[in-house]
Amino acid sequence: MTYSKKNKLKNIICALLLFIISINSINAQNIEKRFETIIDSIYNLNRDGIGFIVHIEAPDRENSWSYAVGHKAKNSTEALDKNQPVLTASNTKTYVSAAILKLIEKGDFTLDDSIEKLITKKAKKALKFNGYGVDQITVRNLLSHTSGITDYVDDSYFNFVDNNPDYNWTKSKQIKLAMKKTNDSTQLGKHSYGDINYLLLADIIEKASNKSFYTAIRENLNLEENGLDATWFQGLEKLPKGILDFPTQYTDMFSNNSTNINPSWDLFGGGGLASTAKDLAVFFQLLYNGNIIKDKSLLSEMTTQVDKSNNYCLGVFNIPSFFGTNVFYHGGFWGTDVVYIPELNTSIAIFTLVKEKRNVNISMNIELIKALKK
Repeated sequence: MTYSKKNKLKNIICALLLFIISINSINAQNIEKRFETIIDSIYNLNRDGIGFIVHIEAPDRENSWSYAVGHKAKNSTEALDKNQPVLTASNTKTYVSAAILKLIEKGDFTLDDSIEKLITKKAKKALKFNGYGVDQITVRNLLSHTSGITDYVDDSYFNFVDNNPDYNWTKSKQIKLAMKKTNDSTQLGKHSYGDINYLLLADIIEKASNKSFYTAIRENLNLEENGLDATWFQGLEKLPKGILDFPTQYTDMFSNNSTNINPSWDLFGGGGLASTAKDLAVFFQLLYNGNIIKDKSLLSEMTTQVDKSNNYCLGVFNIPSFFGTNVFYHGGFWGTDVVYIPELNTSIAIFTLVKEKRNVNISMNIELIKALKK
């Protein structure tokens, strides 16, 4: 082949590549307009949700897209920004679970080790004094909420938090409070969702790492290296550089709102992380693509049920059919939801500013998944 023919072929290939790239770009833009239409139309029927933030991370379709509708607070005319962070509450549990699995991956302990030698002496003493078999409860039990330990979070706890919004909680205070609670329905091996399990996992992380649990989580999950610069433990870590202010999150359960309650009430592993919708979706995307936990068999344990009567696995729900689609899911108290959709290799995070409007998150997810499948 002559030089001129080679050069001509090279030009044709380059032109084809540019054409394919341009088509992909147009397709990405078209579907993003559909996303926007879906969210706008659902929001217009649910304006009492105050505001919604959505991020879709769909690398196979070249979509990394954030959007916000509504306002940043009740009686505010200031638009909600897609890059504003919120308190993600129990979404923190997936990060804690991943950090525990990283320690397992390193060989520090196993899923089926008892917690007797893994928790701190103070926590072990409290559990044993109150009749809990620390030699029988395993790491897997804590991760799956099947430890049989009664939680401290109940109606009386919520009432206290609302009536004492400035109260400064500690992990020790919350563990001590849990030891005062009894519930006959809470049994070893039976799922009973409770923050106490994840406080004890944070305790394990601290003992194994010889660091604060939040520092160890940051390092074990390589948050900075993974570009998750808008994820931090509110009240325990410094605000990220350039981060926007918080919108106000609401619930009918409290006379107060997220901005005037001391965050320590939900901070020590059961909750605590603040994040943007983008960071939360990207974290799920990285996690379930094996970029954080490299051991595939260990990662598969994370989405395997322990109590077969419940879809909760190890820090995440594995929902076989979310309106016909398998998703890995977790939500947070204030109205934060994230799903990873294996079929589409896509993660969607949706935040509502009103906890009682999280059913709207479901509606948005259903329609967005439909659009992604077309």
